[in-house]
Amino acid sequence: MENWQVGGFGLYVHWPFCQSKCPYCDFNSHVSASIDQQAWADAYLNELDRYAAETPDRYLSSIYFGGGTPSLMNPSTIGAILDRAAHHWAFANDIEITLEANPGSIEARNFAGYRDAGVNRVSIGIQALNDMDLKRLGRLHSVNEAKQALTLARSLFDRVSFDLIYARQDQSLGDWNAELEMALEFDPDHLSLYQLTIEPGTAFGARFDAGKLKGLPDEDIATDMYFMTQSMCEAAGLPAYEVSNHARSGQESQHNLIYWSSGDWIGIGPGAHGRLTLDGQRFATETRLLPSDWLDDVAQGRGEHQRTVIPIGEQATEYLLMGLRMSSGIDLQRLKNQYSTSLSANKIKELSDLELVEQSGSNLRATAAGRPVLNGILRELAPD
Repeated sequence: MENWQVGGFGLYVHWPFCQSKCPYCDFNSHVSASIDQQAWADAYLNELDRYAAETPDRYLSSIYFGGGTPSLMNPSTIGAILDRAAHHWAFANDIEITLEANPGSIEARNFAGYRDAGVNRVSIGIQALNDMDLKRLGRLHSVNEAKQALTLARSLFDRVSFDLIYARQDQSLGDWNAELEMALEFDPDHLSLYQLTIEPGTAFGARFDAGKLKGLPDEDIATDMYFMTQSMCEAAGLPAYEVSNHARSGQESQHNLIYWSSGDWIGIGPGAHGRLTLDGQRFATETRLLPSDWLDDVAQGRGEHQRTVIPIGEQATEYLLMGLRMSSGIDLQRLKNQYSTSLSANKIKELSDLELVEQSGSNLRATAAGRPVLNGILRELAPD
């Protein structure tokens, strides 16, 4: 069986534009005074046509509109993309079609249009439930707007997720406890809860390097926040199914599961990455970052800037790295059969004795104690 038959087949559409650039963000996003929505719609459709010719007879289990801020897209653009995708591929009966959205009123007013276009899940980037911290994070919405957007989204969509960032400046363990309690009062089906990371090349990264990003919690407090997050979410019926993602049973993000399960996905739009298995070979695809460069590439017949063969050893490592992020873990038999790789039984035993991993048959997973130190586990297990 090929990767897409085991891990799923998805479509990722990257919308590169935002109203403003958040200081912590290292995603490919750009601020533009004017956007030719029709030109962008045409470019996306051309790329769908091109990829469809290479991937006949597959069915899509997920479509994800990410960014940037996809909730700045015209609903008609979303609808055109979904119509063209349905023309080329069969949709799974339970296909998940997700749109990332910001809570601002400009984006929220389009929610009904996105639902009518075919979106059935939204992921709202709330990030903080504290107005002062929202300003520090460069967010343009208020807590009140976030609550209103969440209420509106839940009235329109069957599935709603939202994101929060913790270990922020001057945030105490008690502050995060109170904020997470407030989030859980919304009775969410899915939460993405990320520890603030300072990435190079961001505004926060520059401030940190200059010694101007004050008040970040130390490592011990951040670790306490992580474990508190796990216990509070589990008690509320949203156990972690991945290191930073929590969901009620059946509400897990199907698109992210494709990534973590080493499925196949098409990535279109500036800066989008993809994974494709074609005729037994697995490829990594990349596109150029600048929106104008990507449009130029599409106009010349190929928005994909680079396609490289992934050696079988790298495929095995990728499956291991991504799969152990999930609470369900990896299938050692798949690792052996599909990637011709076996892990050291001695290493597994050592880590099991430390209660950092556990094995049941061919399933290997990190324990609750192991997930916070996953990088160390991966260094021990990764094949040479």
